[in-house]
Amino acid sequence: MPSGQTMGQPMNLSMAEKSFKYVILGGGVAAGYAAREFAKQGVQPGELAIISKEAVAPYERPALSKAYLFPEGAARLPGFHVCVGSGGERLLPEWYKEKGIQLILSTEIVKADLPAKTLVSAAGETFKYQILIIATGSTVIRLTDFGVEGADSKNIFYLREIDDADKLLEAIKAKKNGKAVIVGGGYIGLELAAVMKINNFDVTMVYPEPWCMPRLFTPDIAAFYEEYYANKGVKIIKGTVAVGFTSDSNGEVKEVKLKDGRALEADIVVVGVGGRPLTTLFKGQVEEEKGGIKTDAFFKTSVPNVYAVGDLATFPLKLYNELRRVEHVDHARKSAEQAVKAIKASEEGKSVDEYDYLPYFYSRSFDLSWQFYGDNVGDTVLFGDSNPKSQKAKFGSYWIKDGKVVGAFLEGGTAEENQAIAKVAKLQPSVQSLEAVKHEGLSFACKI
Repeated sequence: MPSGQTMGQPMNLSMAEKSFKYVILGGGVAAGYAAREFAKQGVQPGELAIISKEAVAPYERPALSKAYLFPEGAARLPGFHVCVGSGGERLLPEWYKEKGIQLILSTEIVKADLPAKTLVSAAGETFKYQILIIATGSTVIRLTDFGVEGADSKNIFYLREIDDADKLLEAIKAKKNGKAVIVGGGYIGLELAAVMKINNFDVTMVYPEPWCMPRLFTPDIAAFYEEYYANKGVKIIKGTVAVGFTSDSNGEVKEVKLKDGRALEADIVVVGVGGRPLTTLFKGQVEEEKGGIKTDAFFKTSVPNVYAVGDLATFPLKLYNELRRVEHVDHARKSAEQAVKAIKASEEGKSVDEYDYLPYFYSRSFDLSWQFYGDNVGDTVLFGDSNPKSQKAKFGSYWIKDGKVVGAFLEGGTAEENQAIAKVAKLQPSVQSLEAVKHEGLSFACKI
């Protein structure tokens, strides 16, 4: 018998197939928080693997559009590995080793066979599991997807992974003090416009909507941020879209062509026009809903022993009694922990409480910092000082539906004040009139 071969096990099989009790597919925020919860609940060495196409251990993704791109005092790995973003310990690659958790990095899974409990990588490796947690998150929507002319020019960037941020950093250095065009007026658009301005670029934002962050902001809230940005020197062009790009002889982007006929000079373009959940591997194998993989309150999918968490899970949002998909880091963290608790409880014949999530969004740019909790439906009232020229603007908004406060937003709040608006959104207190709440402003939340 050839050396290295054991009875009944051909050599190539032992090399090509790896087997684990638990596999987390995806190496983002959710994967890191799930790993921490597994360690907390108790996992044997060799039982758990994380398979990620990224080359680094799970990290706090929000840093990429903020401190990672700062010209001074920039965040760098290992500084922002999970779970520092929520005040937890930093899980360095060594931590996974100590816990006997296998980090399988730079590995893209190209085929998932859920009935056979098998995953296959681009390199042809096979991974078997007993329990799978799908944590593949979202991918960015690219202008090349729509056949936008010249959208494959060099120096047109998208931001999702650390690799994307590194490429953008190189361009920021190469095109020092140049012109940047930001396509999109959502999270990435606003955060990148700020960070490019901090890097001393001439910045123009372009978006089709009548105001920025339209999925969350009211026109009143948006007006504050647009004027604040304008005062910082950011130019904003609304109501039109990028329809093409021209490049120079090196293939580097030089101009952004807009639908309204204008052309903007550009050394760097950053595109932030949304994302889509990475569910392709599982099409036709698992029940889907609202663009994501449908789960219950424990993040179990329609397939036994398969869980889905984070951006791609469409789950029952108990507070509003409806199925929702939430694309945010807070939910990525909490859904991952919930799934692991549920897995471990079911193994022990115990039960855990249903996921009871309060939607939460936040952003930081320049000297600004806002938080939002709850649901942005119904009538709105604006309160506080929303003058963009104020030294320290502090203002907010309540959303009122059927006589109850269902959502709350606050810019410039303290930790205590942010907790107060979260409490209001969770408890949904009744209000006498919109005028009364407007008059009370923040104190309405602080007294609850």
